[in-house]
Amino acid sequence: MWSVPHQVRIFLAREPVDMRKSFHGLIALTESVLEQDPLSGHLFVFINRRRDRLKVLYWGGVGYCIWYQQLEEGSYQLPDAQAADDEAGLEITAGQLSLILEGIDLSSVRHRKRFQVSDQHRDATSSRRS
Repeated sequence: MWSVPHQVRIFLAREPVDMRKSFHGLIALTESVLEQDPLSGHLFVFINRRRDRLKVLYWGGVGYCIWYQQLEEGSYQLPDAQAADDEAGLEITAGQLSLILEGIDLSSVRHRKRFQVSDQHRDATSSRRS
């Protein structure tokens, strides 16, 4: 697995996706279902109904990239939905994505409290730099 810079956000589609979809299909889902810009440089994660295949779509600077993994045994466990029931996707951390890929049961993992920069603080800091 690659390392994810802290500026990159990771969005997980909550609904299963047909893994026959390639670049154009996943780009369309990123825009319509996740309501995100696929050119943002963020990672967009899609999982099939059986949860044994996973695709990650991202913009690589000069073109789109897809990272694809198929499990030979077992299935991926998704985090509990922290988003409202009407939201099609949720944002996860790089650590959560790593745990999903490693097959670790997310319900048994305890997440200890850490400082997290709020969106307001991030916006204020970026406006001062401009």
